[in-house]
This record gives sequence, structure tokens and C-alpha cells, in this order.
Amino acid sequence: MASGSEGKQVRELQARLRQIGHFDRSPTGYYGTVTVAAVRSFQGKRGLERTGKTDTLTWQKLLGMTHEPTAAELNPPTTRPVAEPDKRCLTGRVICISKNSRTLSWMIDGKVVSSMDVRFGSQYTPTREGTFSVYWKSRHHVSTIYHTAMPYAMFFSGGQAVHYSSDFAARGYNGASHGCVNVRDEGKIAALFAAVRTGDKVVIYK
Repeated sequence: MASGSEGKQVRELQARLRQIGHFDRSPTGYYGTVTVAAVRSFQGKRGLERTGKTDTLTWQKLLGMTHEPTAAELNPPTTRPVAEPDKRCLTGRVICISKNSRTLSWMIDGKVVSSMDVRFGSQYTPTREGTFSVYWKSRHHVSTIYHTAMPYAMFFSGGQAVHYSSDFAARGYNGASHGCVNVRDEGKIAALFAAVRTGDKVVIYK
């Protein structure tokens, strides 16, 4: 595994690195700059060449020092505490998004089905607040303005959508979107995309 890799094995790598203090966030399944730095740190401590790539020797060494990650270690609910839902989120099928807690909760009839970390637009391209509805879903979307991939896009207001962001997965909160709601956990956004229907409500609040 190396920079740019993604999938279940990357998630396991991150969970194992986290067990021994080299990875300080929830596993994302994306091998970005944070994972490269974590692997280098582990390699340096163990006297291995600090390549940042997970070769066979690095992987075997890590397996020997860690336990099989639990489901909760592989897929923690979120890295941040989930906010108390806005009252507009308590009825029907709602993508409930809190800017203060930077979390998204998929809710049906007042119950939280799943939660995930999100990030928003910068002060120059802010994410709109209010009550919206999903008017279009596009699984393999590419932005016509910015020419960037927007997988699992669920559009709720003009060009603003909830979608997966590999940049968010790699850089975390060091970056921002152009107004969209970015999700960094691809497994969770894929499940959300499958569950959400056109017409479902989107609530974005402070």
C-alpha cells in the first residue's frame, strides 16, 4: 500500500497504527499524507527505512504488534461528538448537518441511522444554511466548474451537494470545499447515497 491507495486494507492499516499511537484520527480508508506520515513514524521507531509505503516487512511488523481491529475501531461513528439534532430533523427522512459539530446524521423519524464527519465551504464560498431537499443524485459526478471528482453527489441547493472528498480524506480540516458538504469516509457516504431518495430533506444549521 502507498499514497493514493484506498479500501479495506488501508482502513485496517490506519486502525492498527492508531492502536499504537501513530495515527491520531478515525480510519478513513484513504492513504493520504497523514497516513504516509504515520507509516514513516512507525518505520522510524522500528528501525525500518522511512519510505511511508507499507511494504511486506512494515506490514508484518505492524501485525505482530497489534490486534485484529474491532468493528468499532475500523468504523468509529465519527471522530467528533454528534450534535443535538435541530428540531427540523426530527420528522421524516432527513440528512441533518451541524456546522458547529461538523457532523452529518442520517435520520429517519427522529432516529439516527448513521453519522459521519463533514467539512464545509470557506468564508468566500460558504455552504448555505436552511432547509432543502435532494433534487438530484449523481454517483460518478465531476464538477463542471472545478473539474474535480464529486463521487456520491446528492445535490440540495444549486451546485451545492453532499459528496465524498478524497481531499478531505487526505488533508482533513486543513482544506475546505467550494460550498459543498464534504464527507471523508467513503464507505459511509456510499451507504448514505444508496439509502437517500430524491426529495429527502436536507437541514443545515449552525
